[in-house]
Amino acid sequence: MTGELSGYDAVAEARSVRNVLDIHWSRICSRLQAEVGEVEYRTWLKQISIGPVDGDEITLNLPTRFLRDWVRTQYGDRLSALWNAELPSIRRVELQVGRPDPVVEPEGASGDEAGSADVAPVAGTVDERVAEARSELSRHDLAAPLDPRFTFDTFVVGKPNEFAYACARRVAERPSSPGFNPLFLYGGVGLGKTHLMHAIGSELTRGGKVSVAYMSAEKFMYRFIAAIRSQSTMEFKEQLRSVDVLMIDDLQFLIGKDNTQEEFFHTFNALVDAGRQIVVSADKSPSDLSGLEDRLRTRLGCGMVADIHATTFELRISILESKAAASGVPVPAKVLEFLAHKITSNVRELEGALNRLIAHANLFGRPVTLEATQDVLHDILKAHDRRVTIEEIQRKVAEHWNIRLTDMSSARRARAVARPRQVAMYLAKQLTSRSLPEIGRKFGNRDHTTVMHAVARVTELMERDSAFAEDVELLRRMLES
Repeated sequence: MTGELSGYDAVAEARSVRNVLDIHWSRICSRLQAEVGEVEYRTWLKQISIGPVDGDEITLNLPTRFLRDWVRTQYGDRLSALWNAELPSIRRVELQVGRPDPVVEPEGASGDEAGSADVAPVAGTVDERVAEARSELSRHDLAAPLDPRFTFDTFVVGKPNEFAYACARRVAERPSSPGFNPLFLYGGVGLGKTHLMHAIGSELTRGGKVSVAYMSAEKFMYRFIAAIRSQSTMEFKEQLRSVDVLMIDDLQFLIGKDNTQEEFFHTFNALVDAGRQIVVSADKSPSDLSGLEDRLRTRLGCGMVADIHATTFELRISILESKAAASGVPVPAKVLEFLAHKITSNVRELEGALNRLIAHANLFGRPVTLEATQDVLHDILKAHDRRVTIEEIQRKVAEHWNIRLTDMSSARRARAVARPRQVAMYLAKQLTSRSLPEIGRKFGNRDHTTVMHAVARVTELMERDSAFAEDVELLRRMLES
């Protein structure tokens, strides 16, 4: 009898190990799917199944030799790294042709016997191990940690983002306020949506009384898939619906994912009905997110929708000045202005460029200069160096002020024509590498001193007239985009 129980114990142990491995494998599959994309994952990786574990090596099975060889060549190292990250005891992954490795029953025992009362004590051990694995999965993967750098104090406010900032502040001070639930933030890449979400979370969790779950929409989807695979969907739902504040970043990722949208919709309703706060971000407004279910789009738009516009030159300068001051490294104003002119679409990339400059200065003990900036950031600047022609500038300016293109080179001196012509000369000096005489020739063979006067006049008017400055800055952004 003792020998039989020992055999059953071995089966239960094997099943326990397999259950735990399955949960880890589901996590690895989620990461792979996120890294390589749905189509590539389904084509090459979906057919992998877990084989036996032998010491520090795990075997993965594939149905054909061709598939095994392809996966070994393209993904072998990545599979090893992911398994080692999940289970440090596993150091190698062996890929072979074969079917899923079955759990071997002890000799003389049928499936019914293995599940009989004789092994009931061992079943508790299996449940405990699976529960422990699921608990670990939940603890580490339910929500992403909040970045302590992203606070309201470190967010630089300007005209393009002041409304979104005010809405985020309101939610952080009084979550679930009427009209602010949900809060929907939208705007282009790198404009500050994620920063504001982290700032809200940091503010709310400061006292330790509010529970916040922040995750990307992609994370939400893969956690939902992992919960289905590990048969823990109820735990997943209960955890999400027990938080005080749920924040989902980059909601556009759920477009086309009908099952995940369904789950998010029900979670959304459950939290709002319970008086909990939801904060969502996307690259477009709810009404422009084609591919979302109508009922979800309607629910998202029923709260406060706040957009973050593209940055202005003034805001980019403020951001750079703030970051430079915090670093303690002196950065000349002309370098900050150069970066603000060159990198216009993405604040994240703008900050990254400044960080690289500062790191270079610290590592080599050299001052930050304009020449050093052009050398250190040559790859970034090259990517942003769109060649703008004088002809293109003239056309855009003429369209903006509704004058004829021929007026750019005509002798007319009326203000309605002369002022746009001066702006075009100013932009030609700022956005092209042409010399003053070359610019003058493009404007009806005018002298270089006329171009100099135009640049000085436009600069003076921009300082005095904010509306005029906005017009010129708008034209600059249109030409640089």
